[in-house]
Amino acid sequence: MGYTGMSEDAVLAGYRQSIDNIDAAMIHILAERFRITQAVGAYKAQNKLPASDPGREERQITRLRKLAEDAKLDPEFSEKFLRFVIEEVIRHHQKAAAKPD
Repeated sequence: MGYTGMSEDAVLAGYRQSIDNIDAAMIHILAERFRITQAVGAYKAQNKLPASDPGREERQITRLRKLAEDAKLDPEFSEKFLRFVIEEVIRHHQKAAAKPD
């Protein structure tokens, strides 16, 4: 499985398998999150609610920064990641709101 033609040792291969499993789990979790936020976007569009909720977004950022610190994850990274996800969700909500009924 080595990328340079050299065989990997078992320890490295085990680490990489764990990383691959975590990456797959993250993709599935993100897919589920976006399925739920898609339903939220449809609900907001049907009820003429704004696509974004800046107050909730800031509360989420604060909450997740604290979770990141507790988990020994760089809170700056976690905030950037969450802001990226939120921007994508809002973009999807705006697309849903722009679609004709």
